[in-house]
Amino acid sequence: MALIIAEGIRRREFGGDIPAEDIDVLLRSARIALSTPIKGEGLPKGTRLLKAYATSARGPRRIVYLLAVAVAKEDLFLLFYRGKTDEIGKNISLANPAFRRQLNRHLDILINDIVAGRTHVIETA
Repeated sequence: MALIIAEGIRRREFGGDIPAEDIDVLLRSARIALSTPIKGEGLPKGTRLLKAYATSARGPRRIVYLLAVAVAKEDLFLLFYRGKTDEIGKNISLANPAFRRQLNRHLDILINDIVAGRTHVIETA
């Protein structure tokens, strides 16, 4: 399985390069069995949303991945990496209008970056 981080998502969630401590947090949380499926609308075919919880040096994190299940190898695409008190991190569900808006934006960014080849792949196992 691979963890794929689109350039645009990286810039929005981290502001630039991903600190080494956050890469460790992402790798620890990038496990399908430890994630919780969440509802999503307008997702690409063969995908689903997963929510993960993790602890970093800066406190609790809420992470949202897009899981590609329609391929031979299941891959995770990072969509959100937020603190639990963030507007999105405190309620990761479609009932949260801020999450719904940002989800649509992040899906568009992800798709555009994949098409343009602007992604970073980290093999997790």
